[in-house]
Amino acid sequence: MDLGLKDHVIVVTGGGAGIGEAITRACLAEQARVVVVTRFSENVKRFEAEMQAAKSRCEFVEAHLEDAEQCRRAVELVKECYGRIDGLVNNAGVNDRVGLGSGSPEQFTASLRLNLLHYYAMAHYALPLLKESRGSIVNISSKVALTGQGGTSAYAAAKGAQLALTREWAAELLPFGIRVNCVLPAEVMTPLYRQWVNAQADPEGALKKITASIPLGHRMTEAAEIAAMTVFLLSPTQSGHTTAQQIVVDGGYVHLDRVLT
Repeated sequence: MDLGLKDHVIVVTGGGAGIGEAITRACLAEQARVVVVTRFSENVKRFEAEMQAAKSRCEFVEAHLEDAEQCRRAVELVKECYGRIDGLVNNAGVNDRVGLGSGSPEQFTASLRLNLLHYYAMAHYALPLLKESRGSIVNISSKVALTGQGGTSAYAAAKGAQLALTREWAAELLPFGIRVNCVLPAEVMTPLYRQWVNAQADPEGALKKITASIPLGHRMTEAAEIAAMTVFLLSPTQSGHTTAQQIVVDGGYVHLDRVLT
């Protein structure tokens, strides 16, 4: 299926590792040009080296996205290099487990800056170029926006706000033909998730318990499956009449009756 993304310029925040890396790879497979805006971890450096060796059409911009000025500069750099933005994937973030009892108001605010505010900043600064291209925004949220989890107030607040912003932006941007949608992963094996599993007293036992609770196939969702939904929603040809949607890609984890597991 041709998604009509050839030569489109797609900006992916946090696109150098985990789900973001999978989204970057999926966009490149559709012959898009990708600009990854991210902090530079060891995983990101490895991925950047791989892309450079392959002469891939993928650029990496280092930015601390909690700083709105760095978001602005990243968008300006894309404008200078390509003169356009056809798609924005807001993906960067981390569950820092700032809970109601375990955190503080200061930590809560810092977490929102880390996980939420750059979604607005990137969309705000990219908006003029998205209007020109009649482009698309895809926000990556999380199951905790719908279910709650316990011990993660700030992350849940950020992810819930991303759902609200998706609907709000979809309404505001209708006159410009800009579609805005949201993808919600649940249990996806990323480097950060593996790190959390390995920190458990019985890592394999913990992982077995989690996969047993996932109805479809009793397995983790693959990052590539989140990426496939994301690039579909970016597509102007195959999802050109889809906007304001929140799509859960999780093997039925959130919505199916627990009796199934």
